[in-house]
Amino acid sequence: MTTKTTESDSNYNHLDKMTIKELLTNINNEDKTVPKAVEQVIPNIEKLVSVVVDKMKNGGRLFYMGAGTSGRLGVVDASECPPTFGVAHGLVIGLIAGGDSAMWKAVEFAEDSTTQGWEDLLAHDISDKDVVIGIAASGTTPYVIGALENCNKNNIVTGCIVCNAGSPVAKTAQYPIEVIVGPEFVTGSTRMKSGTAQKLVLNMISTSTMIKLGKVKGNKMVDMQLSNDKLVDRGTKMIMAELNIDYSKANKLLLKYGSVRKAVDAQIKL
Repeated sequence: MTTKTTESDSNYNHLDKMTIKELLTNINNEDKTVPKAVEQVIPNIEKLVSVVVDKMKNGGRLFYMGAGTSGRLGVVDASECPPTFGVAHGLVIGLIAGGDSAMWKAVEFAEDSTTQGWEDLLAHDISDKDVVIGIAASGTTPYVIGALENCNKNNIVTGCIVCNAGSPVAKTAQYPIEVIVGPEFVTGSTRMKSGTAQKLVLNMISTSTMIKLGKVKGNKMVDMQLSNDKLVDRGTKMIMAELNIDYSKANKLLLKYGSVRKAVDAQIKL
């Protein structure tokens, strides 16, 4: 049986005897290793992102699915795509074992079903236009494995983000990403380094995909939703810089057209 490094004993002991400073310093030292682990798998992330971009350019969607912390991270990343990049809410979808209530409170044994993941995808009319990425620190979550297996049978592209080598999830996914971060500071607490690694990879996948889909101009979120005063102010300043006009005029344009891109394009066409 493959050794799960996510379940291996911590490199530290007697945590309860450490001072607060020692705890914080040692947690930080462990966290510093995570970006290096992610760096090792950039080629695999690139392969998956390339497929996601191609599928989305042809009308496909991106699904994340997982249980517990892994599922929550997928839901968070999916939920941030519409306000950040101005895309429809149904373009990137996060599914968590146990349904929406599992975002706030653990649903017992929800991750142990081998059929529920596929049923959840069917509820969203999954098709071979789409891509499904399973997220599981252990790489053994039945909810994810069952869903990916059914996707493979139905010619749906599958990927995964896991933190153990040679896991069942990685063996099932067509485009596996295995970020091996080693033992957690608190033994088995995969919300720590494993969760950080998954979040970093999710950031990379969604951000690079949206950039390749044209949702960023230069380095600016020109399609972001104007959902609060801070973002309205940011958008106004983007227009000021792009069109070389004062704040008041830029703000009026932004509020008139509803996005930085539309406001700038409208003025350039005049």
